[in-house]
Amino acid sequence: MKAFLAATLIAASLSPAMQAQDTAKIDARIDAAHAVLHELLNTPDKSVPLDIAARATCVLVVPSFKKGAFVFGGEYGQGVASCRTPGGRWSAPVFVQLEGASFGFQIGGQSTDLVLIGMNHHAIDDLLKEKVKLGGDAAVAAGPVGRNSQASTTELANAEFLTYSRSRGLFAGIDINGDVVHQNTADTDAVYGHDIPYARILSGAVATPPAAVHFVATVNELFRRGVAHRAADR
Repeated sequence: MKAFLAATLIAASLSPAMQAQDTAKIDARIDAAHAVLHELLNTPDKSVPLDIAARATCVLVVPSFKKGAFVFGGEYGQGVASCRTPGGRWSAPVFVQLEGASFGFQIGGQSTDLVLIGMNHHAIDDLLKEKVKLGGDAAVAAGPVGRNSQASTTELANAEFLTYSRSRGLFAGIDINGDVVHQNTADTDAVYGHDIPYARILSGAVATPPAAVHFVATVNELFRRGVAHRAADR
């Protein structure tokens, strides 16, 4: 009994420290996702076209999506997403996990940054699901690159998500059909204090945590620049 009580006290004393460590890791992930978007904004001629940014309903960033010994040589990453609310603002972030098959151009141990742009309301609906298979539950396509490129083909026009990767500072469209997106309830609990339903967060009913304000602001800036570009072309 004494040993049990001692173990319980030790676990209780370690819990706040472990929670703080988890929060620090999530904050670092948010910072990394923000850095990816910031670079995307600074390279408009070699990244997501502004016409596509203007139509975005969700932006999901998975920094350092890794290939290695995660799931029998598969790939795994954790990311952050924000969606446009009915009121036109961008929501507080939700946290996701992404796993799937290997990218053909990667060598074991390498990683890449992924950006998924939701193109319609179906993208938001899909993020509300517990598990979404890209290319199955949600239509995806490798996105075009360049300031004035447009999603003109049928495949791109019908896609719920357009997908991009960044490797060595360059963005390119990428095929991630077959990958699976999971809700990351553990991170949600760590950031918001309890497991808030994704629908409530993405509706705009939840305030953006201070650690994620810069990420949401950069998502909004990407969208704003796209809208301004489209208005100037009319």
